[in-house]
Amino acid sequence: MSFYRTIYAIFNPLVRLCYRLEIRGEENIPVDSGCILAANHTAFSDVLIVSAAAKRQVRYMAKKELFRIPVLGGLIRAMGAYPVNRGGADVASIKYTIGLIESGELIGIFPQGHRHGFEDPRETEVKGGVGLIEYHTRATVLPVYIDNKRGKTGIFRKNIVIFGKPIAFEELDFSPGGAKGYLNASREIFRRICALKFGENTTLAEPKTPGKTGKPE
Repeated sequence: MSFYRTIYAIFNPLVRLCYRLEIRGEENIPVDSGCILAANHTAFSDVLIVSAAAKRQVRYMAKKELFRIPVLGGLIRAMGAYPVNRGGADVASIKYTIGLIESGELIGIFPQGHRHGFEDPRETEVKGGVGLIEYHTRATVLPVYIDNKRGKTGIFRKNIVIFGKPIAFEELDFSPGGAKGYLNASREIFRRICALKFGENTTLAEPKTPGKTGKPE
C-alpha cells in the first residue's frame, strides 16, 4: 500500500467526522477515469475536504517554493502534490498534468487561486489557470462547491460538498485566444461552480481591468 493510501485510510474517516461532511452529487464523480476537479476556495482544509468527499486520491499543483521547505516538501510530495511555477505557463507541469489525467488521475484546481473565506465567491477574482490547463488537456471538468457556515471551514462546522454535472471541453469558449481566452473559460467554469450554490442564473462580477485606477491620465 502506498504512503498516500495509508494516510488516506487513516485520516479520511477523521476528516469526514471532524468537518461533518455532507456530500451531494456523488454520482457525478468518475469511478476510474481522469478529470479536473475545480472548486471554490475557502480555507486550507479545502484540500482535505475535497479529497475525502471524492473518495479517491486528488492530485494538486502546489507552488514550487513549498517543496523546498524541510519536512513539508517531502510530505506534500508523498501526498501526491506536484510543483508548479506560478509565474507563468509552466510547460513541464502542464505536460505532467496531461499525463496524470490520461492515466486516470483526478486533478484538483481552485480557479480563484487563493483562499476567500468570508467573501461572496461571485465577487472574487478568478484566475486563468484552470482555463489554461483545460485548453491543453481537453479534460472533463467537474465543478465542486464547498458550502459552509459564514463561508469558512473549521473543525466540527458542517460542510456540504456539491459535485456538479461534468463540463466538456466543447462547452467552453476560449475566444479571443491567449490569456483572455483562458480567463473567459475559467470564469465560465467558476460561474458553474457558483451556480451549484446560487442557481443556474448566477453571474460573476466583472473582472478588474489591470492598471485602471479611475484617475485621469
